[in-house]
Amino acid sequence: EVQLVESGGGLVQAGGSLRLSCAVSGFTSEDYTIGWFRQAPGKEREGVSCIGSSDGSTYYADSVKGRFTISRDNAKNTVYLQMNSLKPEDTDVYYCAASLRVGVPKATYDYAYWGQGTQVTISS
Repeated sequence: EVQLVESGGGLVQAGGSLRLSCAVSGFTSEDYTIGWFRQAPGKEREGVSCIGSSDGSTYYADSVKGRFTISRDNAKNTVYLQMNSLKPEDTDVYYCAASLRVGVPKATYDYAYWGQGTQVTISS
């Protein structure tokens, strides 16, 4: 059974940092592109970052470029999202997802497997 489990969310002040983890099971994470998405109530889910399976290429949304870093630990079958210089507008539920597409797919429909999400709240 394919599973993705996010952790590391929480409440921090603006300017602080969090590291989200996406632990995958049922498949080898390095064989999949892993993406991070976020969604606020009433809004569409948006792509934040992803890391490709083939060459480890990465993608970042403009809103997080320079502040967030995605990485993977193949030995632990885990993908991380280091989030620095957090802003109140980063407040969302963050989801990780897995895709068999090569490259850096950005659309939600490119991803077949999803975690349950972890809440990130940034106070001003």
